[in-house]
Amino acid sequence: MTPPLPGPRLLGRSLSASLALALAAAGTAAAVVLAGAPPAQAAAVPAPSPVGISGRGATVPFKEQEAEYAATNGSLIGPDRLYGSLPSEASGRQAVTLDATGEYVEFTLTAPANAMTFRYSLPDDAAGTGRDASLDLRVDGSSLKSVPVTSKYGWYYGGYPFNNNPGDTNPHHFYDETRTMFGSTLAAGTKVRLQVTSTAASPSFTIDLADFEQVGAPVGKPSGALDVVSDFGADPTGGTDSTAKIQAAVDAGRAQGKEVYIPLGTFQVRDHIVVDKVTLRGAGPWYSVLTGRHPTDRSKAVGVYGKYAAQGGSSNVTLRDFAIIGDIRERVDNDQVNAIGGAMSDSVVDNVWMQHTKCGAWMDGPMNNFTIRNSRILDQTADGVNFHYGVTNSTVTNTFVRNTGDDGLAMWAENVPNVKNKFTFNTVILPILANNIVTYGGKDITISDNVMSDTVTNGGGLHIANRYPGVTSGQGTAVSGTHTAARNTLIRTGNNDFNWRFGVGAIWFSGLNEPISNATINITDSEILDSSYAAIHLIEGASNGLHFDNIKIDGAGTYALQIQAPGTASFNKVVATNIAQSNPVHNCVGSGFRITQGTGNSGWYANPPACTGVWPDPVWTNGGVPGGGGPTDPTDPPDPTDPPEETGNLAQGRPVTETSHADVYGAGNAVDGNANSYWESRNNAFPQSVTVDLGAAKAVERLVLKLPPAAAWATRTQTIGVTGSTDNSAYSTLKAPAGYTFSPSSGNTATVTLTGAPVRYLRLTFTANTGWPAGQLSELEAYTH
Repeated sequence: MTPPLPGPRLLGRSLSASLALALAAAGTAAAVVLAGAPPAQAAAVPAPSPVGISGRGATVPFKEQEAEYAATNGSLIGPDRLYGSLPSEASGRQAVTLDATGEYVEFTLTAPANAMTFRYSLPDDAAGTGRDASLDLRVDGSSLKSVPVTSKYGWYYGGYPFNNNPGDTNPHHFYDETRTMFGSTLAAGTKVRLQVTSTAASPSFTIDLADFEQVGAPVGKPSGALDVVSDFGADPTGGTDSTAKIQAAVDAGRAQGKEVYIPLGTFQVRDHIVVDKVTLRGAGPWYSVLTGRHPTDRSKAVGVYGKYAAQGGSSNVTLRDFAIIGDIRERVDNDQVNAIGGAMSDSVVDNVWMQHTKCGAWMDGPMNNFTIRNSRILDQTADGVNFHYGVTNSTVTNTFVRNTGDDGLAMWAENVPNVKNKFTFNTVILPILANNIVTYGGKDITISDNVMSDTVTNGGGLHIANRYPGVTSGQGTAVSGTHTAARNTLIRTGNNDFNWRFGVGAIWFSGLNEPISNATINITDSEILDSSYAAIHLIEGASNGLHFDNIKIDGAGTYALQIQAPGTASFNKVVATNIAQSNPVHNCVGSGFRITQGTGNSGWYANPPACTGVWPDPVWTNGGVPGGGGPTDPTDPPDPTDPPEETGNLAQGRPVTETSHADVYGAGNAVDGNANSYWESRNNAFPQSVTVDLGAAKAVERLVLKLPPAAAWATRTQTIGVTGSTDNSAYSTLKAPAGYTFSPSSGNTATVTLTGAPVRYLRLTFTANTGWPAGQLSELEAYTH
């Protein structure tokens, strides 16, 4: 039920039917044959990766390698951002095409791995139904297995909401992903090759990238849980329909107050599993898979749904540790064929893999306090996530999103306000249509600590707008309150429809329904890198209350600022470099757009601005390197967004919470920089903890714990464990509980060494103290070295 396009998306239709068919037949565009015999390597243009940026985006379990930097005897395609070309939808806008028997891409593992996911494209067939083929997976020169690949989930044509007719114009959505396990752990340095053994089933195979990971062992059935196989007869082979049996298990789990367990297997599910007040968990997303579609009613397919709000909604649901891999091959907006849907309040989706459904999660409120975390959303025909119709206090965090057919992560306050929702620490790559992350209306929204990259067409990286039906101040649904977009990194974002000459900016604002006038919008501490068109863009009605602070703009295909609507904005420490146009501002609304300049600005302002009536062609610089050249290290393209080293105490003065305190000895004393003041918990009430918010994810490697140095504080040993979190919800162990001795002879100081895993929230949990029956701490100091 993804809605029609919001306002005029201005989709250029430059690709003729004959070109569409040519692309489908050849499966390649703008191919550049690599010089020399195999192995060829490192011929690609350096393009910063959106994966693994320190402190930003999702923390993923895999190591990603781009095909264009691997060993290959295939043909490099790209870089190219022209909508409708094969490389325009590749990560980094480059890939490798294999179109002859014996051609390959070979990756060298940088860490042990027992599984891989790779992103690829096959050409469509003449009927538009897709083709099936296979690639040989070889390890250190020996064939390991044949891996099936298909184009049946890609290749859409025509106008919105698109069709599967290759005779129509506008071919797009070329790529898909598949995953496979090796059967054993391969060591770092192992060479993993994808090789063509035949072109009979497909004339070409384009490889974009591969993600290598070490998948853990299956999670066993929790004690007392109901098993959908042994207790209810679900079929783990996928040979028969298990919908009713899994639903019966879920209903029993609710009635009995027990968890419901999905063991190893692939289960055919042909309609919604409806959940309410129950936990449904699997053995892990690589092991427990729900898949399927109704054989005759194509509007029914696998999905795990809460009850709709009109039916009372669902609450207290946990979905975790399984995959929903559907069979959706078309876009029909009225079909409820999403991986997760309905209304779920006070509920959590954790470590769920969503692929080949219409949307990963389309949530229809009103509903409250819903969280998606630690998940993967891949290869959707529409949105990755949409919080729609009165979703409040809800979050998507630490989630990896790639290859959606519409907005990657969206909030749409249609008719009912969306309030205090958050998208944090997510990586959103390659939305094939529309935006990486967007909020249509909403009050007090947070979009922070994310990475967005490679917008394809008709959208930008980050969008804040009064657009879409039902977004008006009269209904309380327009943009209002304080919107916070902090510490985001945007790479190659913005519209690259070549025939829409002015494009869409990387960060853009729209007052299409009505002006944005009742909000404070803070865009802070962020990087806008290698934008396809403008870096910052206003259009379709006034946008007021914009504040840009500490923004790095490095590379823009046209302008730093593209002003096509009135508004007000302040700029402080906004620095722009590598802007394609000599005048960095396009503004034909004149004084209708009012700028307030603070200090530290450079590179983005001009008076008078440009207003030519002719939109320049974009110049795509690929990280500031125009047109060619290769990286010095092809396996590790430069990452321009690594923050400078932080050498001071990261915890001092930061917000801190506690489980309890005695008298006046609150937790604020532990971060005040004064070793003579201290926190003390209630007596005889272990465990007790102190949690400090570092403000952003930091690679903490060392903690210094202190008690008051006075000799009156006799030697004592406290048992302390350290955990960390990026979202203050899911915590992982950074240091197992151990005894730390505080002695006056050493200044009552103890040091804890950590691995440097990025965390925003640090928690110390005290379980014993030989000197006093409570947790005690005068200073918690955190350092990156």
